[in-house]
Formats: sequence, C-alpha cells, structure tokens
Amino acid sequence: MASSVVSSPVQIRCKGVLFDMDGILISSMGSVDRSWTKWSELRGVDPAYTLSITHGCRAIETLAKLRPDLDSEEELKVIEEIEIADNEGLEVLPGVLTLLAALPPDRWTVVTSATDKLARVRMAAGGIPVPQRLVTADRVTRGKPHPEPFLAGAALLGFAPEDCVVFEDSASGTQAGRAAGCTVVATTFSHPVEALDAAHYLVTDVSGIEVKVLPGVEGLVLNFTTQTR
Repeated sequence: MASSVVSSPVQIRCKGVLFDMDGILISSMGSVDRSWTKWSELRGVDPAYTLSITHGCRAIETLAKLRPDLDSEEELKVIEEIEIADNEGLEVLPGVLTLLAALPPDRWTVVTSATDKLARVRMAAGGIPVPQRLVTADRVTRGKPHPEPFLAGAALLGFAPEDCVVFEDSASGTQAGRAAGCTVVATTFSHPVEALDAAHYLVTDVSGIEVKVLPGVEGLVLNFTTQTR
C-alpha cells in the first residue's frame, strides 16, 4: 500500500467542522481495549470478538449485540465507569491543539460515540477545549454508521451537512459522515486504509491542516495534502 500512495494538495471551503473524538483528537485505544476486555471477562464474552466490533460504535449498541439477554442501559453504566476510571496512556494526537486554536469556537464541535460524561472526562484529561455543546451517544437514537450523529452535529452548529467537513478515523464513522452528506476526511492513525473507502480524503493525522477564516459568514478554507492511490 505504501508504495502506491501519492500526495495531492486539497482545498475545501466549508462553514463548520465536525470532529470524532477517539482516534482524531485523542488516542485512548489502550483504555478502550483494556476496559472492554475487563467488561468481557466479567460477562463471559470473548474479548477478541468484543474488540473487533466496538471501535467507532455506540457502547449501548455493542452491548446489545454481545449480551442481548442483559439490560443494555445497566451494562452501559458498568462499562462507562470502567472507562472513566482508566485514562492511562491517553494522549492528544499531533496537530490537534493547533488546529482547534485556529478554528472559531462556533465553527466546530465533537461528534462521538462515547457518552457525554466519558467524552468530557477524556477531553479534559487531554487538555482539549471541551465544546459547550457536543453530540454524544446519549444524544442520538441511532449511532454511527447511521448518519444521525453527523446530521445532529451540523444542526447543532446551524449549518447544512453539505457545508460541514467531518474528521473521522473508523469505517463506521466515515460511512456515517458520507451518508449525512458531509465531506469526510479520514485519518489513517488507527484503522487500515482499506476500511476507509467512504472517506473523500485521507491524511495521516490533522497536523497538516491549515485554516483560513473568511470574513463574516463566508466560512472557512481548509488546506491540506491528501493521500491518494
């Protein structure tokens, strides 16, 4: 794959930016894996299978798949507390703080499959400015890959989905952004390129994203280099 990748300059004009959290703003893969392994062992589920389906999806939907015989709402409380207690190894990903500082606060928000409580704890632990309003697992009825989360994110900012850029790292997230009608930029930090077919553009991380704020209500211009086959 590496030998077939070339780089091309891209310029996108938009009004709002919607960020996934895990794998885009912060890396909490270790915590996620440890927490879901612990829950799986408590509930007699194969941890390897759990980890193969949990990333990028709402916990409550994952729980319903893994143990449909249990109360998903109660199990959500269990896994949420396990994850909140484990911030070991959490780190802000390259370029994130610089990019967020360049964006006007009313032009971006976070759209995550984590619960509101967990998302705020993780972002605060990473030193990331937490938006006053964000879209979390408990604020939608259908999680990624359904477009509802990103439709909600665009509405939260007050823009049409087609005027928003989504930054995602997972197959379910890129599919959700594409289905919502947004322009999707996927990072290759945590998932194989082959799983990111729904993305319009690929980048290693957000460190190469340059922002120009246009006057008035004109919006933003994002400049970066995309990977193409």
